[in-house]
Amino acid sequence: MLSGPNFNTIRIMIDLYTASTPNGWKASVTLEELDIPYEVHPINLSANEQKQPAFLQISPNGRIPAIVDRDNGNFSIFESGAIMVYLAEQAGRLLPADAKGRSRVMQWLMFQMGGIGPMMGQANVFYRYFPEKIQPAIDRYQNECRRLFEVLDTRLAESEWLADDYSIADIANWCWVRSYKWSGVECDDLLHLKRWRDAVRERPASQRGVAVPVKVANLDEDKAAAGRFADNARKMVQT
Repeated sequence: MLSGPNFNTIRIMIDLYTASTPNGWKASVTLEELDIPYEVHPINLSANEQKQPAFLQISPNGRIPAIVDRDNGNFSIFESGAIMVYLAEQAGRLLPADAKGRSRVMQWLMFQMGGIGPMMGQANVFYRYFPEKIQPAIDRYQNECRRLFEVLDTRLAESEWLADDYSIADIANWCWVRSYKWSGVECDDLLHLKRWRDAVRERPASQRGVAVPVKVANLDEDKAAAGRFADNARKMVQT
């Protein structure tokens, strides 16, 4: 249930409205990495809470995540990439100040937002959620995911991180790529990508961030949990 910001909470600067999805994790991992105090407001997507008028005032597109910065006049931000840039700029970390460094991060952030996220999202829809299995659509999106993973692997063969130093670009891409098995795409043979996936996963902030607002079961091992997750997602896709 949306209760709105609790303005009496001490030291809380950010209200985070989120759910356990790759886009949601982008915001929570960034907050954890920057060590910015925040209060979590879980959004029940299967109950359509993201379409309630109170939430639409914060996120006009009716999507998570969204934040409200209490320390900046209750300024609200929607769209996960915009949230990450805002937080990094506020903290002065994870996004270089110089033009070239900033551009490198923004290029790989846009790569996730325009490529990795949409393609994996569509792979999930056709591979996991649609009741009718349309094989050409499944092949199309899984093949494109694989191609994008190969682009990442090529970049990571020449650099430890996507934009030289660890940044919001790494967080954004990792939060999606980590769920590659759910999209039905194999990438363990991409050794540079695997090295990078493991390195981001081992960061304490990553581990804390992907447990927000709840820790998701290992859907590859817990078939019952996978079934429930897919059923809920199917309802959202069809509404």
